[in-house]
Amino acid sequence: MSIYKDFNIELPNSVNSSDVVTNIKDTVSSGMWANGSGTITAYYTSSTQSSSNHQYFLDVYSANPQSDSTARPQFSIAYGHIHGSGSTGAVGTDGNRASATVYRQLSQTLLGPNEEKFTFAGSGTNITPPFVYAISVSRGQLREKMDPGNWELHLSSSDTTAGFGSPGNAYIKLIDDSGATTDPSVNQGGRVFNVVSGSIASGTAVTDTTATAQPGGAYGLFYPDLGIVVLNGSVLNISASLSAGSGSNVEGGNVGKFFTSITGASKFQARREEIITSQHYFCRVPNKEFNFSSNPTFTTGSNGSFTVPTFYKNPKSFITQVGLYNDNNELLAIAKLSKPLLKSYSREAIIKVKLDF
Repeated sequence: MSIYKDFNIELPNSVNSSDVVTNIKDTVSSGMWANGSGTITAYYTSSTQSSSNHQYFLDVYSANPQSDSTARPQFSIAYGHIHGSGSTGAVGTDGNRASATVYRQLSQTLLGPNEEKFTFAGSGTNITPPFVYAISVSRGQLREKMDPGNWELHLSSSDTTAGFGSPGNAYIKLIDDSGATTDPSVNQGGRVFNVVSGSIASGTAVTDTTATAQPGGAYGLFYPDLGIVVLNGSVLNISASLSAGSGSNVEGGNVGKFFTSITGASKFQARREEIITSQHYFCRVPNKEFNFSSNPTFTTGSNGSFTVPTFYKNPKSFITQVGLYNDNNELLAIAKLSKPLLKSYSREAIIKVKLDF
């Protein structure tokens, strides 16, 4: 009676078939937000966080953290100014200069060693603005990276000429230009795409305004490998009517204004992309093996004859699960079949066990 069976393992470059195939990689795209959803339409902040470090950033939830204990941050938003304007504090004045801290953190993470300011595509007076708005997707939702060409963010605006909608309910649609870029820029933050006006409603990104055609400078920069979107503050002040407060040693409430713009348009659609590495184990069950069971009800306890008389010279068993063991016969993993598999001398089977990690 066979209980264990060794795998036939060949070297990767062998011409012979192997029972174990390793390092199989598949790219998987899925909804990036809570419970695998592709779109957020409800936005909440934590009252606890809002009263402590809100001048630096705000965590944004898709469920109310005050009433839902399972709610987790989906992304964070921030405002950064290279000189610290729009936040309290200055040289010789008490205050944290939070906006300068945010700008420095973003620049050190995303820009090269010889770059101090974000430079956006296009031409005009706003390609090197002194302040930016940023979105950073939480690690738990991002997992590996955002899927380029598969996200769309709406921001409310009072200027209908800058986007879509009607007076009092206008908004702009932002996507990246990865669909029009075959060779993206790569720097310290990984791949970089421009943020442009457009939509992915048709399933394919449709660009309405290219980065170089956007008046005054492109909308922003998108770093898919880090899940970060940096938006051109000066351009958004015009097109999204954010009216950022940029006074020296004055808390401008700019993070809250950015949050209001996001909630006013109420749509952030995005997908993430992961590379899943798999190992495949081909468990081969020849016709003369695994036809008996170690279950005590398979035979009688007195003389060892079959409990079912018709099993004589034609035993049958049902395979319900497959276990993977190491060389010490220690069970490492177990796979259960969706339904029992009949096994006899006239039946063979190959059961593939797939491990993803």
